[in-house]
Amino acid sequence: MDVMEVLAHPVRLRVVQALTGGRVLTTAQLCERISDVHKATVYRHVGALAAAGVLEVDGEHRVRGAVERRYRLRERVVIGTKVVAAMSPDDHRRTFATAMAALISEFDAYLGLDGADPVADEVGYRQHVLWLSPGERAEMIEELRAVIVARMRHGPAQDRRRHLLSPILFPVETPAPDAGA
Repeated sequence: MDVMEVLAHPVRLRVVQALTGGRVLTTAQLCERISDVHKATVYRHVGALAAAGVLEVDGEHRVRGAVERRYRLRERVVIGTKVVAAMSPDDHRRTFATAMAALISEFDAYLGLDGADPVADEVGYRQHVLWLSPGERAEMIEELRAVIVARMRHGPAQDRRRHLLSPILFPVETPAPDAGA
């Protein structure tokens, strides 16, 4: 199973998100963080991610006769441009739908937290229409990437809470016909 296929499930995406930032967690701890999903399901998906090489065992110890493993993400899993270029429109639809399902699950879990306050937490889910040339689009993506990557280096701290940022960008119309034609 390739990485795209492994990650093409909302629960597996949520496991990966829970382990980002250098976190090392047991499957039991993952079950606590993803409490809206049945424990057996979380265990099964952790196994699939480990078998595919997305997760690695960071250590293990015995708990009441059973072995409890601590997992972490392997080096950053990157879906290369060649893999994306080889995807069919249906592959893109499935991948996008999976990402949206994971996002909806994460948002629903957030709303279920004691003290969840979308106004105070400055929750945002806005859409903006931008008119961009290919060069302007590339420049904007590079600027956003720099801003986001700088903050991805932040580790856990007393005054920090984990946030999920999911930028989505796609054209909403086909290019205008060539004016010179």
